[in-house]
Amino acid sequence: MSAKAAPSRSPSTLTRILPLMAAVFVMFLVTGVALPALPLHINQRLGLGTFAVGMVAGAQFAASLISRVGAGAFSDLRGAKLALLLGLGMAAAAGLLYLVSLAFVEAPLTSVAILLAGRAVLGAAESFVIVGAQSWGLAAAGPDHAGNVISWLGVAMYGAFAVGAPLGAALFAAYGFAAISLVTIVAPIATLAIVAPLTPVAAKPRNKTELLRVAATALTPGLALAFSSVGFGVMTAFSVLFFVERGWQPAWLAYTAFALAFVVARVGLGHLPDRQGGAKIAAIFATIEAAGFATLWAAPSSWWGFLGAAMVGFGYSLVFPGLGVEAVRRAPPEARGLAIGVYTAYLDVALGVLLPALGLLGGAAGLGSVFLASALLSLAAVPIAVSLASTPARAAR
Repeated sequence: MSAKAAPSRSPSTLTRILPLMAAVFVMFLVTGVALPALPLHINQRLGLGTFAVGMVAGAQFAASLISRVGAGAFSDLRGAKLALLLGLGMAAAAGLLYLVSLAFVEAPLTSVAILLAGRAVLGAAESFVIVGAQSWGLAAAGPDHAGNVISWLGVAMYGAFAVGAPLGAALFAAYGFAAISLVTIVAPIATLAIVAPLTPVAAKPRNKTELLRVAATALTPGLALAFSSVGFGVMTAFSVLFFVERGWQPAWLAYTAFALAFVVARVGLGHLPDRQGGAKIAAIFATIEAAGFATLWAAPSSWWGFLGAAMVGFGYSLVFPGLGVEAVRRAPPEARGLAIGVYTAYLDVALGVLLPALGLLGGAAGLGSVFLASALLSLAAVPIAVSLASTPARAAR
């Protein structure tokens, strides 16, 4: 059935990827539960400063970036199922390292070194789970449903973040960091029981030359993603601070408005990249994202600020799957895992490079400048997406 003839979210497609959504949800749930607990544990229990907090928190993003392309190649060569199972196993190993670190709380530097290793392992686990799930979902649903697959897996990811942070805060307050460790061990192992019985997707071997050529096909969609991905990073890192600085309360509602608009757009409009063209949809929604940042920058009151935050979430929601469709359709079927790995690595690069740079800008010129710069960066993705729309997507050979 062609993409235009198919229902926007056919039950068969959604049914096929539900177990994969569960795996992605659990992966990002165990990532989310540690976010509110780690800074407090390192600072209050281990007595270390913000540098140690930053090192431990950043280790996951660095490991995720380094392992992303390797996870894609592994998924293609050894199979998406094995990549997903390996990722879940590594997530449980990260939880075990968390637990081991608690035996060394009297030696804070040793304890934080073990935590650093745990976060690095978790970052690699994230790469294998998300790339494995995306590759498996694309193979199961077909390239005509690539936008739907990426959108639904994104819903699972952001839903897990939304649940994980308050759950982690509650567990840490009641039972300490040991509870975070146990959840990180048990949840991935339990998920293995869901994934293990599933029929795997066959791997198709390739040579090294093909790896390099296919990776090149994801460069242009990835570059547009790098510019537009500031939406997620800036709203996570700076929105609450910006609202507090302006005296707009409740400040947490800024991120909630962003996340809610994101999920609503993904659920209601996730089929558009498949039906209307990924690059075209990405260009439209990157423009909405840029308008949202501009609204935040110029907002005269809190309600204008909340509206801007919602616009950013609504716009960013379909940029990622829209450009992802282009990356997938430009790669041959046997190399879609690699293409997804290269493509999503641009998100990690953007978060690792642009966010610190925007932080320096905010310190020098005020937080408002961060949102103005983010509007310009998001807008820079539009001409790239337009150029992709004018170039037919043909698989690399």
